[in-house]
Amino acid sequence: MTSYDIAVRGAGAVGRSLALALSRQGLSVALLEAAPRQPQGPDVRTYALNAQAVGLLRGLKVWDALPADAATAVSEMLVHGDAHDSQLEFSAWSQCVDALAWIVDAQALDEALATAVRFAPHVTALPADTPVQAPLSALCEGKHSAAREALGIGFHTKPYGHTAVAARLVADRPHEGVARQWFRSPDILALLPFDRPRQGCSYGLVWSMPTERAQAMQALPDAEFEAALNEACGAAAGHLALSGPRVGWPLQLSRAERVCGPGWVLVGDAAHVVHPLSGQGLNLGLGDVEALARVIAERESWRPLSDEKLLRRYARARAVPTLAMQQLTDGLLHLFEHDTPVLRELRNRGLNLVNQLTPLKRWLAGRALGT
Repeated sequence: MTSYDIAVRGAGAVGRSLALALSRQGLSVALLEAAPRQPQGPDVRTYALNAQAVGLLRGLKVWDALPADAATAVSEMLVHGDAHDSQLEFSAWSQCVDALAWIVDAQALDEALATAVRFAPHVTALPADTPVQAPLSALCEGKHSAAREALGIGFHTKPYGHTAVAARLVADRPHEGVARQWFRSPDILALLPFDRPRQGCSYGLVWSMPTERAQAMQALPDAEFEAALNEACGAAAGHLALSGPRVGWPLQLSRAERVCGPGWVLVGDAAHVVHPLSGQGLNLGLGDVEALARVIAERESWRPLSDEKLLRRYARARAVPTLAMQQLTDGLLHLFEHDTPVLRELRNRGLNLVNQLTPLKRWLAGRALGT
């Protein structure tokens, strides 16, 4: 049985990023990846990455390896409420940054990470069932982590009863780097500016709605789905047409009862899951990667990687950012899921009030940017 410094279980974006970050410290890493699934069709997923996540990927020599059309800068974000005159605006200019976020093709990022792993000098990619010896195992297998379950770590989950419907869209006018989001009862709809398949005129769609309605929407013919989508957006982004299939997945709020122990640590969705309404899922996971890599780099020379006291430093570093994002996304969802006239009026007025409070807007945007 071959020995390594660290075993990383799970080879998604988080697992590969962690393997690369640890490799740069000269640590030997076994990257244990499950057999690739049979493709079910084109990958329509997009990630919304903040400045902190992009900085990490750039440091790993992954970001600059992406194709030019695989990452699109968001220069402006418009958040719409229930009423047509209820709106919250964010801009890169007001934040004094190059972009509020970058919308990234999930498949392109996965491919760039896989290529970087192949050339990483201290990373060995192995099938998931390969027996290895390592003082520390980082579990990055996602929310259905088998290794976490085998350790008996509780994973508290609150199903939302909602499903996210994702697709790629093409508009009849340029997106100009503007992302749009509608918070309404009972759905949340996001249009993420993108450059695939058509440069400057494409979007990634994430439409969260009650599961029964989502199933009905997914079953609609393309023309009927497009009609419902365009009605929901009110022509704010021009006329939208599907450019590929629709996929859906159930939404939940989850957290592990513990994120570390002697010789093991949870990273990414294996530790926490949030609603996608803020686009912060992968940002949280890459924040975990950065924190864990920093804790390991700063450890005392005499302290073993398996030391639980060392790993608790990582747990403490990530506790507040993770809890804050879970509470924010959960609170926003519940605020907008009820359709009483009084509550609808209050939240629409609230959006307009926040829009006029520049310091508060800057603070909110800063949290999303990771600054």
